[in-house]
Amino acid sequence: MEIKDNTFQRQFEAIDNGKLVTVEYSFQERKIFLTRIQQPEGASDEFVSAMLEEIMTIAVDKKLKVVPVFPKIAAFFRKNPRYKELLPPGIKL
Repeated sequence: MEIKDNTFQRQFEAIDNGKLVTVEYSFQERKIFLTRIQQPEGASDEFVSAMLEEIMTIAVDKKLKVVPVFPKIAAFFRKNPRYKELLPPGIKL
């Protein structure tokens, strides 16, 4: 899967079944806040989960903490406890 980091629009972008799936973010200090997922009709939930896994890999590489603001992203963290070390101190899901 190829994820493009569109820094101008502050979103990660990927194509699923010809549809653009985006995950919007914002930075503050050494934290990345994942604020919204734009998932059009026809884009699968499995694709979004795989995209979030790739974003977690990017966060690990850049040594960032991840703050899930969007409920679907928080649910991803609950389903995948291996990413809990990416959460900043004090955030429990």
